[in-house]
Amino acid sequence: MAKNSEELLAYIREGRTMTQGEKLRLIVSLSLPSILAQISATVMFFIDASMVGHLGAKASASIGLVETTGWLMGGLASAANLGFSVQVAHFIGASDFEAARRVLRQSLVCCFIWAVMISLTAIAISHPLPYWLGGTDDIASDASLYFAIIGICGIFFQMEGLAGSMLKCSGNMKIPSILNIGMCVMDVCFNYLFIYILDMGVKGAAMGTGLAELVTAALMLYFLLVRSKMLALKGRPGPFKPKSDTVTTAIKIGAPMGLQHMLMGGAQIVSTIIVAPLGTVAIAAHSLAITVESLCYMPGFGIAEAATTLVGQGIGAGQRLLTRSFAYMSVGLGIAVMTFMGVLMWVFAPELMAIMSPVDEIIALGADVLRIEAWAEPLFAASIVCNGVFIGAADTIIPSAMSLASMWAVRLTLAATLAPRFGLRGVWTAMAIELAFRGLIFLLRLCRGNWQKDIDQ
Repeated sequence: MAKNSEELLAYIREGRTMTQGEKLRLIVSLSLPSILAQISATVMFFIDASMVGHLGAKASASIGLVETTGWLMGGLASAANLGFSVQVAHFIGASDFEAARRVLRQSLVCCFIWAVMISLTAIAISHPLPYWLGGTDDIASDASLYFAIIGICGIFFQMEGLAGSMLKCSGNMKIPSILNIGMCVMDVCFNYLFIYILDMGVKGAAMGTGLAELVTAALMLYFLLVRSKMLALKGRPGPFKPKSDTVTTAIKIGAPMGLQHMLMGGAQIVSTIIVAPLGTVAIAAHSLAITVESLCYMPGFGIAEAATTLVGQGIGAGQRLLTRSFAYMSVGLGIAVMTFMGVLMWVFAPELMAIMSPVDEIIALGADVLRIEAWAEPLFAASIVCNGVFIGAADTIIPSAMSLASMWAVRLTLAATLAPRFGLRGVWTAMAIELAFRGLIFLLRLCRGNWQKDIDQ
């Protein structure tokens, strides 16, 4: 009889031998719910962007202008969450569930404070931000308002992400995935209400997303704190005061990722500044094409989340060979899936862009850049899943430095060189070259690096 994922995860903690088929089945069973959630989230952004896109190029450009800064905020939130959830994965792998719950209690306090700080910063910079990014008066007002609302809702995003990350690191991929799919459905419904029925335009898009995040955060915390078999705090009292050892470990894991997200976000912002002088059509095509392209790479992030869980628990259990096997098999699966998605994106690029915008110039330009990017998807997959492996091993400093060097030295240098002559196509050519380069150096580290150091100790 085929064993379910809970039984196979118990094999890791118990030090039992697993066949190749069982390992692959476990990777797939943990990846699928997360992939579905990632794809549904992408579809949500796809539909949102389409709704806004049909309001006109200026509406799309106003969101696209501040979108990369929003990613920066989200990246900082995710770094804090992972700093604690990776510790939980290690303790669960070692079958020390009480220690895992101690980390969880402290994470709730620390991450809430962190979220408030990020939200206040976002509100403070929302008015000048569009002008810093090279935006013009015709889109600045909508862009500022959109960013301010998204910033306020960052607290919901942080807590939803923390609860989901904790559940996933315990091996429960289904509940976070189901709730994230539900969030996508709510987001579409709320956005339709606010954008069209209440005629709130760009502001309505931000409010719809924020309301969906609020409901999902409440449900995610309920399943974590009340219903989780391993991590529920109901009936298990304990202190919530942050302890220096837990916070220090979280900083060691999360700080390099936070710095990476800051500098990578800064690089994305610089990229936006490079694109902004190319005009409203280029800004809109750039933003909408990024949304379409995420249909390709979201499955990679789903597999990376499974790899983080398996590697994290494997390290906690001291399973050296099994952990390496999970790492290599996860990366291979990610490359296969994203290569297939890249082929589909190349073939259907015009049709996908036509869903996003009715403007012929945006459709044509967006399809061209998507077909450039499609060639980089296999190695982009390698970088995504390898990073998930490294996070599970609490190996974040060197990979973060590698990502930053690749982004700043390769992508931005090439983009600044190619944009004046080739426009947006030049920017996306630079992006494709950089993603391929990053994938190669991450594969080299996976095969020859020292990410396994904690396993070998």
